[in-house]
Amino acid sequence: MIMSRIEAPRDEATGNLTDRLLSGLPAEAVLTDPDVTASYANDMASFCEAGTPAVVVLPRTVEQVQHVMRTATELRVPVVPQGARTGLSGAANASDGCIVLSLVKMDRILEINPVDRIAVVEPGVINATLSRAVGEHGLYYPPDPSSWEMCTIGGNIGTASGGLCCVKYGVTAEYVLGLDVVLADGRLMSTGRRTAKGVAGYDLTRLFVGSEGSLGIVVRAILALKPQPPQQLVLAAEFGSARAACDAVCRIMEGGHVPSLLELMDRTTVKAVNDLAHMGLPETTEALLLAAFDTHDPAADLAAVGALCEAAGATQVVPAEDAAESELLLQARRLSLTALEAVKGTTMIDDVCVPRSRLGDMLEGVERVAEKYALTIGVCAHAGDGNTHPTVCFDAGDPDESRRARESFDELMALGLELSGTITGEHGVGVLKKEWLAREIGPVGVEMQRAIKATFDPLGLLNPGKLF
Repeated sequence: MIMSRIEAPRDEATGNLTDRLLSGLPAEAVLTDPDVTASYANDMASFCEAGTPAVVVLPRTVEQVQHVMRTATELRVPVVPQGARTGLSGAANASDGCIVLSLVKMDRILEINPVDRIAVVEPGVINATLSRAVGEHGLYYPPDPSSWEMCTIGGNIGTASGGLCCVKYGVTAEYVLGLDVVLADGRLMSTGRRTAKGVAGYDLTRLFVGSEGSLGIVVRAILALKPQPPQQLVLAAEFGSARAACDAVCRIMEGGHVPSLLELMDRTTVKAVNDLAHMGLPETTEALLLAAFDTHDPAADLAAVGALCEAAGATQVVPAEDAAESELLLQARRLSLTALEAVKGTTMIDDVCVPRSRLGDMLEGVERVAEKYALTIGVCAHAGDGNTHPTVCFDAGDPDESRRARESFDELMALGLELSGTITGEHGVGVLKKEWLAREIGPVGVEMQRAIKATFDPLGLLNPGKLF
């Protein structure tokens, strides 16, 4: 990496920036080889512009992050914070001439406290690594995005990530008690608390969660933990229509049940998973609903939910007999997005969340959009939250199909707003949905959010071009 830095082309501005960064960073933490820096240019979102970074920095300490931000402020260079770049909105995409600040090397679990039920971690800790570590203490960190084996806690905080278990346990924001944040000018600020309760001052912690790195750089997080629940059991229910499956979801929630997971896969998604993994899922179904309970008597809960599914029109209800069968069903759901990507080679994954009572309207609307644009659009959904992931499958090498994919994506977001929903339940705004954010929150909302941004980042250096 040192040789790559020396041999990389240097203009006066880039050379000055690199030299200033190296005054407070080890050589191996500063990357300028264009072939290397190009690999940090974007996350996993389609149709999102990405610029060319001037340099990539991989700090290991808070002090090094502070040095980067002081340098950036002095030289007026934009900074794009990054985690594992598994995001789906372009929020981690580079801008031209920026410093990409990759936090993946800050990956230490600093503390696990079973009495206070907290973990203190650096932003580069992988979600699954934290989950396994706290599990050794009989504890549980619930947020579990589908990319949990790759995504970082810092990235989860930046986008306020969700996951399969949100219907019972909630999203990332509900587990962030406190943060250490490096501000745009390099100052270090602590927010929040270690205590179970606390209402001192404005809740700045929640302000940073979901801010996509536009207000400051998270360098440490205090996370709430829960006792590890019993092993969950899963039920699979087949339906002759997506509307019937959504009716079952409404009956389950109205009945006061608290599943640990309530997921839906439409017929397109089921077929894609079978084609990819040969899992033997029932392709005759129009919708497959997966419900899970991690209670002390999950079989009884599954029986009650199974009866509600049958009342809603389920053609078959199959409860898993043990943890192994349950895991097989969950693996099918986790493969959904990978399987849909294999249909045409490229996907646009939407993230529209609607009230549960409008879930059936949303899925029927997706079918109409797919027919209108002559595209394959599969839906997998965190049905218990009303959080749908319509996934547009298309050939990126076909200009007309790419155009139709983009237009259908926008129509799906419009549909979500028409149904009293939101343009993003867990993926964030980034570049992909910035124009839609303004439509959702309105001109006064945009004005207030820009005022907050200006307070924390008056020079506009942090993740420019995102959100607004």
